[in-house]
Amino acid sequence: MKDLNRLFKPKSIAVVGGGSWCESVIKQLKKIKFNGEIWPIHPKRESISGIKTFKNLTDMPYAPDATFIGVNRFQTIEIVKELSKLGAGGAVCFASGFLEAKTEDTDAEDLQQKLLKAAKHMPILGPNCYGFINYLDGVLLWPDQHGGIRVKRGVGIITQSSNIAINISMQRRALPIAALVTAGNQAQIDIATIGSNLLLDDRITALGIHIEGIKDLSAFEELAKMALKLKKRIIVLKVGLSKQAQLATVSHTASLTGTDAGANALFERLGVARVRNLPVFLETLKLLHVTGPLKSKNLASVSCSGGEASLVADLAYGHEVAFPELNDRQVNDLRKVLGPMVALANPLDYHTYIWRDTKAMTLAWSAIMDPNIALTLLILDFPRTDRCDASDWQCAIDAAILSKKNTNTNVAVVATLPELLPEEFSQKLIMSGVVPIFGIEEAISAAEAAAIKPPKSIKPILKPLSSKKTQLIPEGKAKEILSSYGLEIPKSTRANSPGQAANNASKIGFPLALKGEGFAHKTEANAVVLNILSKEQVIKDATRIDSTSFLLEEMITDNIVELLVGVVRDPAHGFILSIAAGGTFTELIKDTTSLIIPVERDEILTALKNLRIYNLVKGYRGHSKANLDAVLDAIMSIQRFVVDNSNSTEEIEINPLICGREKAIAADILLRRS
Repeated sequence: MKDLNRLFKPKSIAVVGGGSWCESVIKQLKKIKFNGEIWPIHPKRESISGIKTFKNLTDMPYAPDATFIGVNRFQTIEIVKELSKLGAGGAVCFASGFLEAKTEDTDAEDLQQKLLKAAKHMPILGPNCYGFINYLDGVLLWPDQHGGIRVKRGVGIITQSSNIAINISMQRRALPIAALVTAGNQAQIDIATIGSNLLLDDRITALGIHIEGIKDLSAFEELAKMALKLKKRIIVLKVGLSKQAQLATVSHTASLTGTDAGANALFERLGVARVRNLPVFLETLKLLHVTGPLKSKNLASVSCSGGEASLVADLAYGHEVAFPELNDRQVNDLRKVLGPMVALANPLDYHTYIWRDTKAMTLAWSAIMDPNIALTLLILDFPRTDRCDASDWQCAIDAAILSKKNTNTNVAVVATLPELLPEEFSQKLIMSGVVPIFGIEEAISAAEAAAIKPPKSIKPILKPLSSKKTQLIPEGKAKEILSSYGLEIPKSTRANSPGQAANNASKIGFPLALKGEGFAHKTEANAVVLNILSKEQVIKDATRIDSTSFLLEEMITDNIVELLVGVVRDPAHGFILSIAAGGTFTELIKDTTSLIIPVERDEILTALKNLRIYNLVKGYRGHSKANLDAVLDAIMSIQRFVVDNSNSTEEIEINPLICGREKAIAADILLRRS
């Protein structure tokens, strides 16, 4: 791991360039009260922002710890080269027009390679990025305004988008941000390297990463291992679709997994929580900062309105959270405070007659808080402070803080609308250990993410190599190959003409299936004929199929349920193993789950149980059940092949895997490899 301490915690900073961007860097350094040396570099100007300039980099007293480079892309390369020779600690490359512009500029990719060569071992952020803000130590390389303040503890945030970083810095959610880093093109330093450096700081409580693409799968895996060791959580906002996972794929598996499923499978394996939007991203980080990871997904909700209680219950629908029924202790304590007229339930509508009675509110709210509840949501909306008097809500703030103190449980004050929780109240709550959360669904999603249990250990991922030219293997040959790994296949024979197919039919016996080889999707190409009962029919159908080779197979009659089992090589996430409803159900119901290879047998079983079609596997409503061990054996045999042939395997698809009472037989196989 590249050490970025000198870059992120510099004592001397050089600023190269004379434009308004560089002037802004110096202005922001003064604003954040940076107490080190600032050296503007400009060949003509005498001073920038009131600080005397140096004409050249070599005129500086010594090599700077960190440098902001705010010149064009061609000059950036030369300056990086000179800084590297001087022994500088690192640089932020602000200029764009590198790899991100390769579709418009054929020289862009080459320029990025030249930049890397110029940097050698000197760390560089970007190019095409704003840089970083270290709110813990009061230092930044940042050419624009930001809305953050100095903190003693907080969360680290990494984003590939500088504009998203600016927006995050302007948040009014009382989220303490310790460090905000933009990665840009990740030419040299990727998000995993940045994340590892941030996690090692004891003052950083959790890590949030906005990801467009994972550059180095191995490095990201090591980042997850470090987080697990340090008992810190990583929250990811993954956007975009990885084109690598979609190039040259021909199977259903590729369309089922896509990159999104691959990313989900990777993050789940690594114990990383993925969220879907920026508000939940920030609220989850805030929750983790205040409470740490939640021990379960059990929630309690308290509000003074039945409408809010119902809204909480409805918004939780579809999320993996629970609102447990009240236990005897909770019921008894609540009844003492609220009397007989309040219906006691979770979510709870406590009514409004105890409002302004801080003691009664504290007793009621404390009563529902319980060791089996991971987080209690106190639904509170404050009046707008510019037109109304919010002093009447002080009792609610006091009761929330006292309830937290009395029970020593995790407590959140949740506003239904973001604008109904003023920042000054949020800051007071967070200082008292109560989490202010903006939005009910955001609170539920944040709790769901904060309760994800990390794995006990992270097993190495099978890393895919770069894509090579691949070809579709004839199905008969593909079946021979996978059969050698223990996969059950139908009895079969191959032929190179309709006449030979008819003659070979007797080796299989009737009824049989006839397939034309060389098609990725035989059904769509009308290259499959089932239940053939005679040689004459073999000749007739083989003549109709536009193919020069044929596969004849026995018909499989022991069929309880059909599954799809496939593997796709995804450079961004590894080899993705997908299990789905097979046959005609594959596209119809889209019942699928994905894992990252390698996986254990019990993990495959758990994945199978998550499918809706698993009800048929185990015998639905008294029907016969499939041989589950045979199904697991089949999937494990496919994995063994992939592990042994990872350098050449592009994708595999078994569809259907016919799961019967005795066996699980691969009826159709697609194999593409180099």
